[in-house]
Amino acid sequence: MEPQKSGLGLPENAYRKLKEGEVYKPVVPDDKPLPEVTSYSLFWGLFYAVIFSAAAAYLGLKIGQVFEAAIPIAILAVGLSSLLRRKNALSENVIIQSIGASSGVIVAGAIFTIPGLYILGLNATFLQVFLSSLTGGILGILFLIPFRRYFVKDMHGEFPFPEATATTEVLVAGEAGGKQAKILLKALFVGGLYDFFVSGFGFWKEVVSTRVFEWGERLAAATKLELRLNIGAAVMGLGYIVGLKYALIIASGSFLAWWVILPGMYHIGSMVPGHPIIDMTPLEIFSTYVRHVGIGGIAAAGLIGIIKSHKIIVGAFKLAAKEIGGKGVGMEDAEKVPRTQTDIKMKWLVVLLVSALLGVFVFFLILVVDGNFIYALSGLAIVTIIAFLFTTVAARAIAIVGTNPVSGMTLMTLIISSVILVGVGLSGEKGMLAALIIGGVVCTALSMAGGFITDLKIGYWLGTTPRTQERFKFLGTLFAALSVGAVIFMLHQTFGFGPGGLEAPQASAMAAVLEPLMTGEPAPWILYLAGVILAVVLEFLGIPPLAFALGMYLPIHLNTPVLAGGIIAHLVSKSTNDEKLRSARKDKGTLIASGFIAGGAIMGVIAAAIIFIGQSITGVDGWSIMQAIGTEHWAEHSDGGQILGFFMFLLLLIYMYYDAKRAKVD
Repeated sequence: MEPQKSGLGLPENAYRKLKEGEVYKPVVPDDKPLPEVTSYSLFWGLFYAVIFSAAAAYLGLKIGQVFEAAIPIAILAVGLSSLLRRKNALSENVIIQSIGASSGVIVAGAIFTIPGLYILGLNATFLQVFLSSLTGGILGILFLIPFRRYFVKDMHGEFPFPEATATTEVLVAGEAGGKQAKILLKALFVGGLYDFFVSGFGFWKEVVSTRVFEWGERLAAATKLELRLNIGAAVMGLGYIVGLKYALIIASGSFLAWWVILPGMYHIGSMVPGHPIIDMTPLEIFSTYVRHVGIGGIAAAGLIGIIKSHKIIVGAFKLAAKEIGGKGVGMEDAEKVPRTQTDIKMKWLVVLLVSALLGVFVFFLILVVDGNFIYALSGLAIVTIIAFLFTTVAARAIAIVGTNPVSGMTLMTLIISSVILVGVGLSGEKGMLAALIIGGVVCTALSMAGGFITDLKIGYWLGTTPRTQERFKFLGTLFAALSVGAVIFMLHQTFGFGPGGLEAPQASAMAAVLEPLMTGEPAPWILYLAGVILAVVLEFLGIPPLAFALGMYLPIHLNTPVLAGGIIAHLVSKSTNDEKLRSARKDKGTLIASGFIAGGAIMGVIAAAIIFIGQSITGVDGWSIMQAIGTEHWAEHSDGGQILGFFMFLLLLIYMYYDAKRAKVD
């Protein structure tokens, strides 16, 4: 039995909840596997891991823009297999994407923290940078594997998995061809061109605000109330896949943060003569104060999730104990486990995890704290506990909205690390070095956990063997960590980080938070506590606290287009009473949304490259093609650029709605 072709695509029940007794059957049948790890897929997976790691780290540190590599790699894999006319390449392409996608997650973990070492004047070695990324990536894989079955199989249809959906649609359409591929390519072209008109040519502004109108400016000046909207096709496409339920919850978190808490803080602060909040913009108030409430909410939501998932965690520990004691699954039972549900055996997982944690301890002991056993043990305890607890938070966040709040969780890690390290006597420069290395390991682990659950969900839908993905993810992590470490070290040697060098905005923020903590200044505990209390209340009310806290943590301009996409998805699903036609329309909308996401990802890479090349040639910060054709002033400095942005986004929503409605039942 061959995988589905000729436009059949994924099974009808791929994205919805299963009915009682219903079983999901992947595209590649369990008993008829296609080639997965071959010399072809291994070479290209590692090639993309190295190339995209170097490119993402270089561009991210140079211009502050980090792009997601998973979808571009999937598109390249599909394109190459089509060009070479390689038959039955679907599973090979999944492996290429899975190995190659190690690049994006390792980069995100590294550049958010490691450059902070250099910004603070702490000259980290290449080995410290490399091992921070490598050990973090390995821990992220190992901590996630026991939760794979829960997130991927047991919760089938419960979470939208927007990025995994978009990548899966790309891989399936490329293999199947026919009508699906045409719909996807058309949407990729429309969404990519639309986004490039914004980020490349600057025909209209990417983030628009009600302040462009006179009434909006007066409202913002008096109360700090403002509606901001990212008009990108890719972000709106994410919203369509997320759906109205989660989009509303996420947006509600944003509305509470921006339209209730933020104006309230401004009102109270303005009563205090000389308070700095008086001169702040809404975005500055959000970043300085309000966002911390969201961070506290995310941390509390993660702990609530751990408590609710305690049976799964206890079950994993029991299985590990049985296997180590020789009372695990017998050979006959093991043979009954479907190929598409086989993971690395628990006894090997335990061995690998113990070895990895021992490696982290030795790394800290020798290369971070100069042989102090207590300091190294404290660092190991922080990494183990926080990375384990926040692994499910990262996975759940990616499953819900496709965005991993890794910077917020890393910030919390730095604060906790600083308190503990100062408590055991490690402060000053050595304390900052240890805290940032710990933060780097945790940040990379959480970034990997979020990214890897996406890979595993793709493999589940398409019928790839999880154990194969898990084994070769380690290899992709090794190559990506080497590449990222080399790039960061060389950039430091060549340009330096911070003022006068490469900005490294995320790491600069981490360093700014860490330095006062190591000198005794307090953290905003009251704001964190407010987030914790809010998360508990939401849980009692039956509202998913993580989705709501994500809305409070992410800027409102990223959440409003998600809501717009969710509304379009709802309208499409309610556009007919015919169940089959409704399903066809919704599925076509998912393809269109996937094309928008893919197009935006590709054009984001191209736009970033253009900006970087322009900076290198002209030496002008922020140079892009928009300056060459004279649209920079229009996009950035005129009201017309924002008003046109509102109008074009409305046209994009209308286009998506009516194009999805054109679907027909075969």
